[in-house]
Amino acid sequence: MLHFIYSLCYRLALPFALLYLWWQTRRNGGDSQGWQQRLGLAAPTSEPVIWVHAVSVGETIAAAPLVKALLGRRPDVPVLMTAMTATGAAQARSLFGDRVLYAYSPFDTPGSVRRFLRRVRPRALVIMETELWPNMIVETSRGHCPIFLVNARLSERSARGYQRIGGWTRSLLGRMDWIAAQAGDDAARFRELGVGGDSVSVTGSIKFDVEITDEVRDRASALRDSFGQRPVWIAASTHDGEDEKLLAAHARVLEQLPEALLILVPRHPDRFDTVAALTGSRGLSCVRRSAGQPVGPAQVYLGDTMGELLVMYGAADMAFVGGSLIERGGHNPLEPAAWGIPVVTGSHVFNFETVFRQLDKGEGLVRVEDERDLAEQVARLLSNPEQAEETGRSALAVVEANRGALDRVVNGILSRLGPTEDA
Repeated sequence: MLHFIYSLCYRLALPFALLYLWWQTRRNGGDSQGWQQRLGLAAPTSEPVIWVHAVSVGETIAAAPLVKALLGRRPDVPVLMTAMTATGAAQARSLFGDRVLYAYSPFDTPGSVRRFLRRVRPRALVIMETELWPNMIVETSRGHCPIFLVNARLSERSARGYQRIGGWTRSLLGRMDWIAAQAGDDAARFRELGVGGDSVSVTGSIKFDVEITDEVRDRASALRDSFGQRPVWIAASTHDGEDEKLLAAHARVLEQLPEALLILVPRHPDRFDTVAALTGSRGLSCVRRSAGQPVGPAQVYLGDTMGELLVMYGAADMAFVGGSLIERGGHNPLEPAAWGIPVVTGSHVFNFETVFRQLDKGEGLVRVEDERDLAEQVARLLSNPEQAEETGRSALAVVEANRGALDRVVNGILSRLGPTEDA
């Protein structure tokens, strides 16, 4: 009954979703084929694919090493990447070019998903993290296609929500062929929701296997050189309601360190202009990355480009990870940690609680309560390079100690995928 009600509500909302997409396409010049793909009218594939679903930018970046490994280990099986958002789709294209196939994920109605499945004929569906779209799961499972939930995490908050609809949750999770959980706590919560023990493995987080290429290091070094000898901190993946606090914190930092530079990177591109205006309204001078101008004496460097966050982390002395000063649950702290710089976070980290706990235990993390506390810790770390380097080394050590999840996940997928079959 719950599944029927869910599908009915989704169908009723569909005309409004299509109207919104039409408006966004007209206003922003988006992909005119997006609405067709969301209705399941993806381009037919010439042979069955491994379908990798990543909802948005963060999950797409996390999926990149997995996709690269699948391409290397099974070049005979094409990979199709899907995303729910335009930014996620753009991120995938920037990462892989023509090496993989792309489409927007179908709307989660039975008809849209069935049309999509008939066209792409997946040999396996790999879902990143915990994106449980009921019709995607049910219809794919009915086609006898294995479904893998990888890099899976389940916070206490999410588990409580799923327990309220326990029967429906069990039926969906029961269709998973394998759940590769990030940590033991995540695996235990999946089992409490009714997943059989053999269907859940603790593989660790593939985000620990972040790769910083020589090309990224060279670009980061060039960016850092353009800043001169100034102390630099970055606030990344920030949200509405958080940027105000970060700019207030930076104003306090400037009172102690007048040469300090803040690299501010909003999470969503549609907020770039808003944050630029907000910065000016706070009396802080700003240069936008997209303008290609020298930073000069500017106090804020706005990271308003796509696909360059890892480069900007490498140009900073320390990093604040956004979504944590407000109740968004935090974002991935492992990219700055992989650069060997201190990681600073607010108190709201339920989306990555296991990873933050590991960094905290390894003394590579600094927790703050509010913008005043943040300003004090930023000023402290920027004023004490040796202490900052020690904290950064500790963060990097945590990353290095936890690498290897990627191989475990890829091996698990391929062992369950079986040999190539005729289409």
